[in-house]
Amino acid sequence: MKTILTTGSNGLLGQKLTEKVLAERRVKLVATSKGVNRYPVKDGYEYAEMDILNAVQVKELIERYSPDAIVHTAAMTNVDTCEANKELCRQLNVDAVQTLLSICEEKNIQLIHLSTDFVFDGANGPYKEEDAVNPVSYYGESKVLAEDLLKNSKANWAILRTILVYGITSDMSRSNIVLWAKGALEKASPINVVNDQWRMPTLAEDLAEACLLAVEKNAKGIYHVSGKDYMSIADLVRKVADYWGLDQSFINEISSTSLNQTAKRPIRTGFVLDKTIKDLDYRPHSFEEGLIILNQQMKKDNQFTSH
Repeated sequence: MKTILTTGSNGLLGQKLTEKVLAERRVKLVATSKGVNRYPVKDGYEYAEMDILNAVQVKELIERYSPDAIVHTAAMTNVDTCEANKELCRQLNVDAVQTLLSICEEKNIQLIHLSTDFVFDGANGPYKEEDAVNPVSYYGESKVLAEDLLKNSKANWAILRTILVYGITSDMSRSNIVLWAKGALEKASPINVVNDQWRMPTLAEDLAEACLLAVEKNAKGIYHVSGKDYMSIADLVRKVADYWGLDQSFINEISSTSLNQTAKRPIRTGFVLDKTIKDLDYRPHSFEEGLIILNQQMKKDNQFTSH
């Protein structure tokens, strides 16, 4: 059985990977993140505190656990923060990847690296893996720089690009568009939603499964991993309102230009999933199925009923 080490295990994808490993026992897990372990179950895997900007600590930990694969989920993903603080963005999204790559090359460890649809300019999505990248934000640029490091390395690597990940964790530390829209509409708060950006939202469980499949199948190269449904952000929020029976009159549709965001967003992304479905046997849920899964998780966990 392979041993995987995850970075960013306190994040949404990181916690879903822990959950999946504990439920299915397909691999052994070493979870690492900055600070204390926020996953509620502490048994059945190893946890180690690790700051991905501390190269010495990263090397020591990887040598101690000698994993077969590293699933690198840690990153700075707030697009506007990346634009405003390019130096920190570069350290977290590029330099940290170089540190991991050097160790993976030396120790012959597979590196599964998470990337994004924001490597594309959004002029003509949905995109295939081999389509030309052309980021319109510094966040996208940092992810392209990281991808280039992998492509030019001798390591055994796979890049999983994904889109607009949603899901729920027990500590609710990370919000995402589905939870944000649901929460606001339940409070009858008016929300501004863009109607001129198109995406394929990804259930966090699906992305976690793709990560494990990439390890198990020793995947090499770039893979597109998202949900199967293509929709505008406004449609997405209306589907959330529909599913939970919430009042859509609080949804105010606007154009991206009126938002005044620090960083530019691509207009139409979305992925062609054929390669990932064929090579990794990836089976994404529909958006509707994703909302059903989310709802079941909320019901199962009493602490969500008060939200």
